[in-house]
Amino acid sequence: MGYRVVVVGATGNVGREMLQILSERQFPLDEVAAVASSRSQGDIIDFGDSGEELKVSNLEHFDFAGWDMALFAAGSSVSKVHAPRAAAAGCTVIDNSSLYRMDPDVPLIVPEVNPEALAGYKARNIIANPNCSTAQMVVALKPLHDAAGIKRVVVSTYQSVSGSGKQGMDELFNQSRNIFVGDSVEPSFYPKQIAFNVIPHIDDFLDDGSTKEEWKMVVETKKILDPKIKVTATCVRVPVFVGHSESINIEFEREIGAKEAQEILREAPGVMLVDKREPGGYVTPVECVGDYATFISRVREDPTVENGLNLWCVSDNLRKGAALNAVQIAELLGRKHLQKG
Repeated sequence: MGYRVVVVGATGNVGREMLQILSERQFPLDEVAAVASSRSQGDIIDFGDSGEELKVSNLEHFDFAGWDMALFAAGSSVSKVHAPRAAAAGCTVIDNSSLYRMDPDVPLIVPEVNPEALAGYKARNIIANPNCSTAQMVVALKPLHDAAGIKRVVVSTYQSVSGSGKQGMDELFNQSRNIFVGDSVEPSFYPKQIAFNVIPHIDDFLDDGSTKEEWKMVVETKKILDPKIKVTATCVRVPVFVGHSESINIEFEREIGAKEAQEILREAPGVMLVDKREPGGYVTPVECVGDYATFISRVREDPTVENGLNLWCVSDNLRKGAALNAVQIAELLGRKHLQKG
């Protein structure tokens, strides 16, 4: 006996990726529903590479009663209206938006990091998926924190345009093409040109000069991993279509060398260590696309602080940063709590 699963926002980048991963991982399904706004009602989309096609239902009229789980990939405004409606109907919500992440009654889950926190989902029948940049970072940090206790993290991100959806990807493509043919390049979606450029600004600015994306990385890391860890972040949008990269500097409570860290990361769940000290002996974002793993490279000691390490972290943001993590939460929910499949 399998599960009846709804994917909300099924026609978007993350929603399509959720369907792809449900198919790839052979999630125990009795039925899957593709749900989106009225604009997409009646459209036919693929259920991953399974060969099965799904007809898109209108979210406004969708009845969640009798469905086991709903994977939401439609943004905070949609989740605010429809996630409580689904949860009240007995359908457990796994929400990819930022709306519920810091709600004390909603667990914020990365299965490789804090699976035990999932037990708290019954308070609201809602589970939150973390920010894409946070998800890959905490996968890398967790085994090192267990070994040596992390005191402080300084992270700079290099985030792909797919993190801001189809409009961001379209803008990078159109600006790149216009530059090559000599046409004008006027930003419309991003505040500045993204093609052949980097933009140190993701999400809204806050009163202290940081951005909301940077704030998310700080507070979500504390909630998922350890509230005592100090985190400071600088988040940058780069002209890459898919795949987020992070330069992470870590200060530990206890001594840990680069070789020990490499050995720990080599065995860590969800991590793939690719760290040869030679040209090309590291992973770049184009190489991580379509992969489940969080890739770690450039592990080295930082002699400027006591017990310091640097590392390079790369992951497919549409997968581990969003769709894959949501499906992994669904798998964990099924195994530990619903136990139908």
